[in-house]
Amino acid sequence: MYLLFRSIIIAVFAFSVIKPAMGQRTDRKLERKLNQLITGFNGQLGIYVHDLKRNRIVGISQDTVFSTASMVKVPILIGIMDKLNRGELKYNQEIIYHDSLLYAGSDILGSFKSGEKIELGKVIMLMLTTSDNTASLWLQNLAGTGSRINNLIDSLGFKETRVNSRTPGRESIRSVYGWGQTTPKEMATIMERIVKGEIISDSLSQRMLRLLGRNFWDDNAIAQVPADVFVASKNGAVNKSRSEVLFVNGRGRRYVFCVCTQNNNDESWNENNEAWVLTRKISKLLWEHN
Repeated sequence: MYLLFRSIIIAVFAFSVIKPAMGQRTDRKLERKLNQLITGFNGQLGIYVHDLKRNRIVGISQDTVFSTASMVKVPILIGIMDKLNRGELKYNQEIIYHDSLLYAGSDILGSFKSGEKIELGKVIMLMLTTSDNTASLWLQNLAGTGSRINNLIDSLGFKETRVNSRTPGRESIRSVYGWGQTTPKEMATIMERIVKGEIISDSLSQRMLRLLGRNFWDDNAIAQVPADVFVASKNGAVNKSRSEVLFVNGRGRRYVFCVCTQNNNDESWNENNEAWVLTRKISKLLWEHN
């Protein structure tokens, strides 16, 4: 009797896990459109799209590992939120900036004088909104270093998304992927789980979503979505890699997608960069797709 009862419990649990995936189907029409659109791209490209209203997906090289560039700031954000959840940090606490934290560039935080105070929440805002690298590296350390962030991301079920920079043992892989690595499917799924309130806690997921909804760098994928529609996003760019992850919600549409590129031939930094042009076209197609 016990064995029978145990078998029933296992079967019910398995069905509850499998059932959502059973309703998920590939949008073949969109898949064809995307494949046509990306043909001839001079680089490596991956896409993952999940229409949350119709539970339809499209994946093109969705499980291939790509460089994150500044999209790595999403895992860093999760690391900080975990510290908040544990009570080891407070969102509005003041922290002290020191010149030793400077990451050379044009970041806002790097213009601070050593010894100046700033609220933790504002440092998080700078990391996400303006993609401030000095803020990001500071927060990576406050989150417990890249090693702790990676352990946390792994515990959430993401096996490829990792912080590489300033993370012991990952020096060789950093030479391949840079600051961080992910796959289009994993990064889009991280965003989706934030939307669903499943990362750390519902309240902290909501806070992350609001923070991700204030992106200053809105020239490409975001620009193809009407301004009255909510978008949460993070993008990343280095010479050979341009990528974006978005959650779009409004006017009857609700979807998440990630476009990753790397090993790109076009390393230019103007609006006509091939990867950025293609990203704009992909985002426009997704918005207009029925």
